[in-house]
Amino acid sequence: VDLLDLNTTSEVFKQHKLNQNDQLVGVQDVISCLTTIYSGLEEKHKDMVNVPLCVDMCLNWLLNVYDSGRTGKIRVQSLKIGLMSLSKGLLEEKYRYLFKEVAGPTEMCDQRQLGLLLHDAIQIPRQLGEVAAFGGSNIEPSVRSCFQQNHNKPEITVKQFIDWMRLEPQSMVWLPVLHRVAAAETAKHQAKCNICKECPIVGFRYRSLKHFNYDVCQSCFFSGRTAKGHKLHYPMVEYCIPTTSGEDVRDFTKVLKNKFRSKKYFAKHPRLGYLPVQTVLEGDNLET
Repeated sequence: VDLLDLNTTSEVFKQHKLNQNDQLVGVQDVISCLTTIYSGLEEKHKDMVNVPLCVDMCLNWLLNVYDSGRTGKIRVQSLKIGLMSLSKGLLEEKYRYLFKEVAGPTEMCDQRQLGLLLHDAIQIPRQLGEVAAFGGSNIEPSVRSCFQQNHNKPEITVKQFIDWMRLEPQSMVWLPVLHRVAAAETAKHQAKCNICKECPIVGFRYRSLKHFNYDVCQSCFFSGRTAKGHKLHYPMVEYCIPTTSGEDVRDFTKVLKNKFRSKKYFAKHPRLGYLPVQTVLEGDNLET
């Protein structure tokens, strides 16, 4: 699905007359829609796309996420949100498309419509047994968070939705993280890991905002290794692509400021990389 651009996805939905979001579609109709998608992709990526296999795998994934009871029916909106979430495209463009799918004719979105969007989106990590990390399946706190940020008006615009999504709300943080992971896979950073000495760093690069010239590769960072008196609670910045000179200067300034900050300051101001929502505790998924 990462070969599929958002515009094509949208066109295929129109071509198959998938306009009524509340409508249920059967497996045969889903297969027909996926066949159109993958036949188009095969023309551009012959060596990467085997149409029957791709249709089969994608159908199976959609049913696992949106029809685990195997009734043989999926809501049109779930089909659209599932495919668009994993399509190729810039992150904010993706937010725009997702919003457009649930918004009314006025291009505004009320609490119910946002709730339906978030509900369908959270099913993707839920199917992997990871929903507890994203605040549980109850999306009501996320809807409240978005509307509170917009002074509890009855409806929000696409701009207001994107501004909220930029804060990376907990229930949706998996989507920007997925984009960063994809971008980092082949990234090479002209820096040396202070711990394992890997150079260049491939993948994610973590730079200290407390010590000058302190860089960590993703494997050392994720396993919690440190060096040179660097504590785990010190602020770090994550880069999934090589830095620009502007970012280097900005980080240098932050390090200077942090040099004069005490241990107490860092303990008092822990940095969360996402907007937390009130968590609903859930039991572990049986399969995990």
